Amino acid sequence: MRISTLDPISMNDVNDIDSAPYVIEGEGPNALKIYFENEENKAVYMDIPLHTSNATLSSAYALCADSDITGTIN
Repeated sequence: MRISTLDPISMNDVNDIDSAPYVIEGEGPNALKIYFENEENKAVYMDIPLHTSNATLSSAYALCADSDITGTIN
């Protein structure tokens, strides 16, 4: 497991990891344990929406498909 002691919200290093809140993203050896300075920063992080839906990706590709600078995938 990888560990990040840099709070992604405040961008401050978390020194007291024994009592700091954290989340674990992913599973297995590639999982990432992210520490936060406080519960408020953790809550802000948890409220960030994920942009992984196929509908979102499809619409992004559709916007680029007709551009003169994009090539084809064939």
